[in-house]
Formats: sequence, C-alpha cells, structure tokens
Amino acid sequence: MGSDLMRQIILIAGPTASGKSALALRLAEQTGGVIINTDSMQVYNVLEYLTARPGKEELERVPHYLYGHVAPSVAYSTGRWFADVEDILNRPELIEKTLIFAGGTGLYFRALLGGLSIMPPIPDDVRAFWRKQDTELGAEKLHEILAAKDSLAAASLRPTDSQRIVRALEVFDASGRSIVEWQKETGRALIEPASAKKIVIEPDRQWLGARIAKRFEAMMGEGAIEEVKALLSLGLSHELPAMRAIGVKEITEVLAGKSKREEAVELATIATRQYAKRQMTWFRNQLGDDWERLPYP
Repeated sequence: MGSDLMRQIILIAGPTASGKSALALRLAEQTGGVIINTDSMQVYNVLEYLTARPGKEELERVPHYLYGHVAPSVAYSTGRWFADVEDILNRPELIEKTLIFAGGTGLYFRALLGGLSIMPPIPDDVRAFWRKQDTELGAEKLHEILAAKDSLAAASLRPTDSQRIVRALEVFDASGRSIVEWQKETGRALIEPASAKKIVIEPDRQWLGARIAKRFEAMMGEGAIEEVKALLSLGLSHELPAMRAIGVKEITEVLAGKSKREEAVELATIATRQYAKRQMTWFRNQLGDDWERLPYP
C-alpha cells in the first residue's frame, strides 16, 4: 500500500444506472487517470449492453481495466477480482496514475478497503452436490437447510439469494464453520482507506426508476437480444453468474416465444429497480461517514 502515497485513488460507488461511469470518465479525463471496473457483472465479455459496460467511445477516451475480460463460462469471484486488481496496482506504468474504481458491487469495495476474507478450499464433490441441490430444490428450500446447519449465515441472507446460500452451505460442509466466522478473518487491504477519495451516489429513487426503464428499453434496441442469443448458444449452466444477469431470463422467454418483448422490458425493469434498491440499502448501511454522498453524478 505504500504506492498509494504516490498517486490519487478515487472510489465511486452507487446503484445501477446512477451515472457512475459518466462521473468516472469525467474525472479520468480531468486527472489523466484510468478506470478500474468494480462491478461483478461487467467483467463478462458477452454481456456488453445488458450490463451497461462502457462502450467503444468511452474505451477510446481513457484506459479501462477489468471490463469484459472474463468468459461467461467462468464463475468469476471476488477473490479473482481482488487478484486482478492487485496485478494492476503493481504495474510500473500505472504507479503515478490516478486510479478510479467505479461500480456497484459492494463486496468489491469492502475487499479493496478492508481486505479479503480467507475462505477454506471447497472440494469438487461438495461444490457439485450443493449446486445440484440448488437446481433440484430451489433457493428457499436451501435457505431452510442452511438455517438448520448455520443459523448465523441464514439470518444474513435473503431466502431467494441462491448463489450466496449455496456458497454458505459449501463453506460450512467443507470446514464445519460458518461463512460469517470466516468473513471476519480478513487479510490485508489493497488500498489504505485514508488515502482514497470516496464517493457514493445516492440518487432520487423516482429519477433512478425512470432512468432504469429508459435504459433497458434502449438496451433492447441496441443489441441485448443478440447478446442473449450468443450467450444461450454456449450451452452454459443456468447457475453461472453470467446467466443470472438481469435481462437474460426475460429475453430468453421472448426468444422461446413464451412472452412478448414488452413483457420482458417490464419484468427486467422491475428486477433492476429492486436490485438498485438493495444496492442503495447496502451502501447506506455499510459505507461510513468518510464517503462523500452525492444526489447525482
């Protein structure tokens, strides 16, 4: 972390569609800096429109890192992102550059500033078992099982959050300890919190809801349908993170003739608004008073 003193570091958090990317781009041009993706879905290379990744024009204006660099067949984790960021921080050509981290994944910001929890290795048979159970039983049933095994973890997870429920079950079976206990054992942070300028965007919900609706409608016309076609052609497991991106399920139903385009837009817009609400709640409760809070970018 000693190199933090040699360069400016700016963190920009906020819910989806709140204008983080535009603010990051503006600050990067003002400072001659670079932008580092801090969003868990924008890492996937097939999903440009559905995840609102920076487009060609933005990428040409300033250097961007960790955008679209992962195949959707990969279950990219916070640990993988952490390692990728560490590599970027150590690049000699970036030592004196302003680094701007922009995104909506709270766990990425937590790892960046507080260190990454050290997790036990998960045997392949344990991982395969719980993912199969997720497919066969569903998230709510697994949440009941988790509550019986690890009430501490179950209390912290929504019954519909299958990805984190499965992860908690894997960790408990592999180690005999709650994932909550493991999460308390953090490693070293990549960035010293006091050395960074920290910004969180907290927009008006009505404004954000309208923006989300307009953006998803635009996505449908710009290439989101073609992206989902390309994704489905890979024959991937529906449990992979990329397959769970908002809009994939809704557009898949349209492609299968099970729903109309207008229905897909409405359902995906509702899902995105719900996701944005969860993000705003997380940022409000998890980010301290040292974060500057902006009503708009």
